[in-house]
Amino acid sequence: MAATSPTRIDNELYASAKLVGGRMSRSAAQQIAHWARIGRELEASHSVSYRDVADVLDGRRDYDELTDREQAVVRAEWTERITERREGLNLAEQFADSGRSYVELDKHGNIVRHPAHEGGSADA
Repeated sequence: MAATSPTRIDNELYASAKLVGGRMSRSAAQQIAHWARIGRELEASHSVSYRDVADVLDGRRDYDELTDREQAVVRAEWTERITERREGLNLAEQFADSGRSYVELDKHGNIVRHPAHEGGSADA
């Protein structure tokens, strides 16, 4: 994890980051860092339209219509969103809670079978 440095921000920005971050499964600090990364990339490239990038991320525009630089910004955002969602997943727990069996590969590529646990709901 990256080191952090304390900084002061105004209350309105913090409140916005907390609100938007909650919808995106990010803390206020993570949301502000996200906005800062986007801003850095946009300022570094005068050929990137944030509106076009946002339209793709929201499903209102086709990815293939973007420039190469805009596509790079979209891919970076997708990567961040996927990483955050993967970190929050615990499929083993979900399967156990629902009483379902599952298989996975161990670090050597061998199949490991996990039987259903008693007490879980088979309907889930």
